Amino acid sequence: MNVLLISTYDLGHQPFGLASPAAWLAREGHTVACADLAAGKISEAAVREAGLIAFHLPMHTATRMAMPIIERVRQLNPAARVACYGLYAPLNRELLFGMGVESVIGGEFEPALAQLARGEAGAAMNLDRLVFLTPDRSALPPLASYSHLRENGEAKAAGYTEATRGCKHLCRHCPVVPVYQGQFRVVQREVVLADIRQQVAAGARHITFGDPDFFNGPTHAIRIVEELHAEFPAVTYDVTIKIQHLKKHRDLLPALKATGCLFVTSAVESVDDGVLTLLDKNHTRQDFYDVASAMLGAGLALQPTFIAFMPWTTRAGYGELLRAIADLGLIDHTAPVQLALRLLITQGSRLLELAEIRDLVGPFDEQALAYPWRHSDPHVDRLAAHVFALVAKRQDEKRSRAEIFAELWELVHGQPMPAALRPPDAAHEVPHMDEPWYCCAEPAPQV
Repeated sequence: MNVLLISTYDLGHQPFGLASPAAWLAREGHTVACADLAAGKISEAAVREAGLIAFHLPMHTATRMAMPIIERVRQLNPAARVACYGLYAPLNRELLFGMGVESVIGGEFEPALAQLARGEAGAAMNLDRLVFLTPDRSALPPLASYSHLRENGEAKAAGYTEATRGCKHLCRHCPVVPVYQGQFRVVQREVVLADIRQQVAAGARHITFGDPDFFNGPTHAIRIVEELHAEFPAVTYDVTIKIQHLKKHRDLLPALKATGCLFVTSAVESVDDGVLTLLDKNHTRQDFYDVASAMLGAGLALQPTFIAFMPWTTRAGYGELLRAIADLGLIDHTAPVQLALRLLITQGSRLLELAEIRDLVGPFDEQALAYPWRHSDPHVDRLAAHVFALVAKRQDEKRSRAEIFAELWELVHGQPMPAALRPPDAAHEVPHMDEPWYCCAEPAPQV
């Protein structure tokens, strides 16, 4: 059978979510075409020839972008079986069924896609432990088409892989939780290393590990990066790890540094302990400060992410967030978009367990794929809109992170940022990917 796998957006990465099922489908003799709309176009011929068309929906933005494409491919090929898979597929199951999607697959999706290609009914949800195959990246655009590592003024080609899926934590706002329910699944070490090996051969000089939390299985993680460094000592990498795990496993930070880790992304979300409790983040403001200090001591860059605007945000609280970032010396470590994000409340979100959230939200918006909400203080919503517009404009103007931060500081505090809090003009560039990371929030305010 001809199978077409489609990705609309995956934060600038060459999609593991296409490459992995492509290997499973090719093993069974199917002809697999991959279309990544973030790096190219869909061939109408590929659409018309496909017996199965499957959309990878790993995040909210990707799902919204996929909706008109789903309609278009059904017009071009009404006989094809259409499926959606990935974290946001089961969250939007009924809506997708209403659009004519035949199968919606959550969890470990590779076996279900293979079943669909065989003409069988694929499992709607699968959390079985799999023996993975080395992802097949042959039908994807080259790495040059994707996000690059920026370091010391140089752009380096970057690969992407996953050592685990799911997460053993239950953060209330996280889209992983409704699907995996506190479970995580390991991708076998030899598969991860084989995937890295083929990407290095294709030109990758840096690898992003896309696990929701790289330290869900710390022994597994450290073994992988030790072997990575032994084989490719010049290849660097980055990971995502919870503040909670960075504190618990701070003895492993030197191992990350020694094996080539450049930076660690961590979802701090807030510096308000009351909000962190509501989100079930299992860390405190002080934990964030302690981890920032430990990371500095280990010579690792901490890349914090935030949800700047939530129903509990105040103007003073936003100012306090900016002060904390400045106090910790993290201005150049923080992507400006992180200071403009607004809380996203999706179908299945544990946020809806909170009575105050249920009372706040409006009916589910099928276009926005979220429950709309407005802040009880309209001044905060106006601030959110102002901040987002400012950040977007200044990024288009290629302003530095420090320049944008200083302007936000003056907007909120009504006076210029104290010179003592400003990073040095000749500060060493903090390594970062040129596609900003965000997950549980929208980069545009809903006002």
